[in-house]
Amino acid sequence: METLLTADPKEAAAFIRRGGVVAFPTETVYGLGANVFDEAAVAKIFEAKRRPADNPLIAHIGDLSQLEVVSEEITEAARKLIEAFFPGPLTVVVKKSAHVPLIATAGLGTIGVRMPRHTLARAFLAECGTPVVAPSANLSGRPSPTTWQAVLEDLDGRIDCILQGDATEIGLESTVVDCTGAVPIVLRSGAIGVEELRRVLPEITIFAGDTKDSAASPGMRHKHYSPRARVVIVGDAGEAKGRENAAFIGLDARGVEFAKSAICASAEEYAHRLFAFFRECDLAGIDVIFCQRIDETGIGRALMDRVRRAAEG
Repeated sequence: METLLTADPKEAAAFIRRGGVVAFPTETVYGLGANVFDEAAVAKIFEAKRRPADNPLIAHIGDLSQLEVVSEEITEAARKLIEAFFPGPLTVVVKKSAHVPLIATAGLGTIGVRMPRHTLARAFLAECGTPVVAPSANLSGRPSPTTWQAVLEDLDGRIDCILQGDATEIGLESTVVDCTGAVPIVLRSGAIGVEELRRVLPEITIFAGDTKDSAASPGMRHKHYSPRARVVIVGDAGEAKGRENAAFIGLDARGVEFAKSAICASAEEYAHRLFAFFRECDLAGIDVIFCQRIDETGIGRALMDRVRRAAEG
């Protein structure tokens, strides 16, 4: 398969309408999309990514009117979050419509739904004319792609098209909130922190169980975000002193020299640069990447979640 590169959302959407798969930019990371109602097309996502079948996908909508075609019920909690954060980097888990095939939800009766705020993503979804189910556009287990070049690195020849946009604004995936129960639960930390969510829903809680027991959100059961280099979490750069062929990313390197480093001015910049830095280190043949631990407030919670998962195994 030849992967077409295009900056034209209309040209990219044509592949979706005829049952293909397309990588497209959002404000979080690049997604790999297919028509949510086309089982054969959705199956191509799993094949292209080598994604486990028990890992559910998120439906991306271009218009709020599409909520009713992918969901059976919008709870009061979901409605409040949608009013506050759509369009944006938030996914709400709701009961799925009977029209949504089970392959898209890993056999579950629920589906995550989000409405990107990214201008090119919105134009693409409008041209598709249907909700588009999309995980991150990378090989499963690899760092999520924040540039179209990263998508090409992983999926060239495996997908129909890449819609070329700029590097993503946020660099981490959306926050996922399960709104199907009596109390809304944050299943995956993301760009919208729990502090912001609680301004809208003070009762919201954070999932505290074994992630292996929950499949309602992507990114909970399987190893994710991992570069080829070994990832080690440190309190400061001094803990990594004397390591050869090592890299460091964090807020303060304290004068320690590394083969490669990324010193960030804020937690937001750290989050924005993380996945791209992982990929840069792989290209440079780095053996170990030291990631500085930061406070888990705001986007820091999501950042440390991704770093911990990258360090697993």
